[in-house]
Amino acid sequence: MNSPIIVFPRAKTAAIQQRKLEPPGMGEVLVKNHKSLISIGTEMTAFCGVYPPGSVWEKTFPFPFDAGYATVGEVIEIGYGVDEKWLGRRVGSMAPHCRYANVPVKELRYIHRDEVSDEEAVFYILAQIVMRGIRLSKVGWGDSVVVFGMGMLGHFAACFCRLSGAKPVIAVDTAEFRLGLLPADKALIKVNPLKSKLLKQVKTLTRGRMADIVFEVTGNGKLIPDEFKVLHKQGRFVVMSSPKEKTLFDFHDLCNSPSHTIIGAHNFSHPEFATPENPWTAERHCEQFFDLVADGELDVRQMITHRINFKSAPEIYNKLLEDRSSYMGIIIDWEDEK
Repeated sequence: MNSPIIVFPRAKTAAIQQRKLEPPGMGEVLVKNHKSLISIGTEMTAFCGVYPPGSVWEKTFPFPFDAGYATVGEVIEIGYGVDEKWLGRRVGSMAPHCRYANVPVKELRYIHRDEVSDEEAVFYILAQIVMRGIRLSKVGWGDSVVVFGMGMLGHFAACFCRLSGAKPVIAVDTAEFRLGLLPADKALIKVNPLKSKLLKQVKTLTRGRMADIVFEVTGNGKLIPDEFKVLHKQGRFVVMSSPKEKTLFDFHDLCNSPSHTIIGAHNFSHPEFATPENPWTAERHCEQFFDLVADGELDVRQMITHRINFKSAPEIYNKLLEDRSSYMGIIIDWEDEK
């Protein structure tokens, strides 16, 4: 069987290849993907191919490599040792952008709510990344929060903080388009720092107390030191983005003296197994995400800005390279055009 797949053969180049696929091996299933989601942050950093020498970025994304890590489809074949219950199930996986993929069954995420469409379900990876950060931040009822960066991760962070009872939640971005995609909510304040004074607004909205928690989701390492200015003493700063450049940081003035807590919140820090003390595995967060969407508590459709056929993918990456400010959720359809 051959499968179309999107690859980055070299920097700033995307292509569609036909790849021969073997039957699923032991512990694997064959998934026919219906939709996949472009991560315009991580994928575009990898697409550009400009990383600090010796960095994790350089080690993780050597050219050529397969693009993407968020897909939804149906299990159409199982390998040796896999329970037959998986046949016909709708699942999510971290397979790259492709029509068919062999996926270890332990990496599948069963979409247990029929009310959740494929287009909604495909956001699950990004949602679970943010959910990990929300847990680690210990955000709670009445906390004041500032979220820097309203890409998909930042959008989720603002929504999840509100669902956790935070108030106010101040969403910061220089792109009016992205701010406009946020839900209407009196406690979710949208701020463009190019048009208004952020520090003054945070001070006013928090009655002078400043923010309890800051989420860094811009991915721009140069902005990080200034983001600490909105925190009160002993506040919590959560790094949920993956900046590709290094940050010049004064640990005395920005961390030790105000006694701030800095929290790293990468997706792969999820616990491998649930315990009574920490039951929130990646799988559990995915289950929660599907429930939130199915029950109408979270609307991810507002993040979908483009729907494309897979054959148009190389073109869309080139457009993203020019300007990402008018793009958010880009859904790739893996059916042949009729």
